[in-house]
Amino acid sequence: MAEERAEEHEREEEDYRLDGDLVDLILEAAEAGDADRLTALMEPLHAADIADLLEQVGGAERRAIVRLYGREMDGEILTEIDESIREEVIEALPKDVLAEAVRELDSDDVVDLIEDLEEPQQEEILKVLDETDRAAVEQSLTYPEYSAGRLMQREVVTAPEFWTVGETIDFLRREEDLPDQFYHVILVDPGHHPIGYVTLGKLLASKRALALKDITEDSFRTISAWQEEGDVAYAFNQYHLISAPVVDDDDRLVGVITIDDAMAVLDEEHEEDILRLAGVGDESAISDTVIETVRQRLPWLFVNLLTAILASGVIAVFEGTIERLVALAVLMPIVASMGGNAGTQTLTVAVRALATKNLTESNVWRVVRREAIVGLLNGLAFALVMGLVAWVWFDTASLGLVIGAAMVINLFVAAVAGILVPLTLEKLGADPALASGTFVTTVTDVVGFFAFLGLAGVMLL
Repeated sequence: MAEERAEEHEREEEDYRLDGDLVDLILEAAEAGDADRLTALMEPLHAADIADLLEQVGGAERRAIVRLYGREMDGEILTEIDESIREEVIEALPKDVLAEAVRELDSDDVVDLIEDLEEPQQEEILKVLDETDRAAVEQSLTYPEYSAGRLMQREVVTAPEFWTVGETIDFLRREEDLPDQFYHVILVDPGHHPIGYVTLGKLLASKRALALKDITEDSFRTISAWQEEGDVAYAFNQYHLISAPVVDDDDRLVGVITIDDAMAVLDEEHEEDILRLAGVGDESAISDTVIETVRQRLPWLFVNLLTAILASGVIAVFEGTIERLVALAVLMPIVASMGGNAGTQTLTVAVRALATKNLTESNVWRVVRREAIVGLLNGLAFALVMGLVAWVWFDTASLGLVIGAAMVINLFVAAVAGILVPLTLEKLGADPALASGTFVTTVTDVVGFFAFLGLAGVMLL
């Protein structure tokens, strides 16, 4: 029964991936220049799947698909495409198709679409919008990048605070220019300051004579247009928000942020942290060219080279010790490797806790003590294992004692460095995810080699 459930779950997971056979058929149609066949194959796909397809294929194949399918391309597909290839796709689209696709979008999607484009392309898209939409988009672009002002949509459903449920429902039924998706009706005072909101579910479930202010939600909170979008995403996740009004410096309503946009930011933040921890840049994508990928990775590989030279310098100090006892050369990579892995474990937990604001001044030293104790206990456990291995391997009890002591020291230091390094970098205003890995690896390599070779020099020679 359990095996059947596992197989069913595996099949369900496959349903969310692009079918490899379908991709092959689409590429064959693109290569043959068969627009009708390609359109028939792609038409049933969701916009997100079409975006994935364009991201996964090579540049020549992508251009062929866009050329043949371009007139079917809509705004939703464009917003789903990764920023790394979006400009290329936009350039390949006929101008009338691009214009029609952009007109379908809410203001926040238009902002997301054009904010990273070159100015000529931005103007090309802005000029196809009607005057009101263009003004809304241009106003959003005046806010800093990665701010709530850039993330919000200008289309907002509002109602005076004195309206009843019936008056609001009647308004919604006769209003022709409502957003495609919205979750709350925002109550505003005469100065256009938001003072509460009502969910659509509660609105439809209440009697017509009931005042809106009597059925407002407790979760109501406003967001400054200048607030950093990462903090906005945190607020949505922390307080289980569905949407939130955005206000200017005078607390007047200027837009609204919805949960789909907030969760997209949260996903991007997680992705950036993972990429930065690996030292491959925060905008790496599988669609990047060889040159782009090299440019993103080479700087951090160079930094790692410098730190490796530093660690090698420590080994050079003990060159005579290693020459007299070759077993040290065999065992010292184990000490460094274990320290590096232990440091990475702690570092990953620390960076994630900082990103989610779970690591704060009130609990930081408790967490540091916990990680230090964990490092010490892990060090003792692996000291016992490696001490016995070294003793049996080289028939020298004192060598087992040396590597055991070095293991305890390095795993303890690795655990402490894994949490103190990202904390220090954050205090200095640097991104903990970007530089912590290099520093922690350097610390564990230097301490590991120094402890192992230094103890060997004192105890074995």
